[in-house]
Amino acid sequence: MLVYLMGGLYFLAGVNHFISPRFYLKIMPPYLPYHDFLVMISGVAEIVLGLLLFIPATRSWAAWGIILLLIAVFPANIYMAYGEKFQDISPLIRWGRLPLQFVLIWWAAQYIK
Repeated sequence: MLVYLMGGLYFLAGVNHFISPRFYLKIMPPYLPYHDFLVMISGVAEIVLGLLLFIPATRSWAAWGIILLLIAVFPANIYMAYGEKFQDISPLIRWGRLPLQFVLIWWAAQYIK
């Protein structure tokens, strides 16, 4: 089932917030406060929500949480797409992350009951 793939991907993405925090700190829009805290809390959220997807009883709640998380991190993706300091990253990656968010929201919505 694809839900296990999704859970694993969110779990690993969350762990990566702690392995490579510099990347996530770099894409934080300057108008947001407490960058270190926000990177850590979003990593914890991804880990917890990814694990909760594995449990049928909590899967729907986890899917809602992922949708809210994806909406919450969307400003960072916009900042990365437009930001001058990201010009060394392929435009395909920078701009491709924006529509990918909608695909990920749709994917998570498949597990809402």
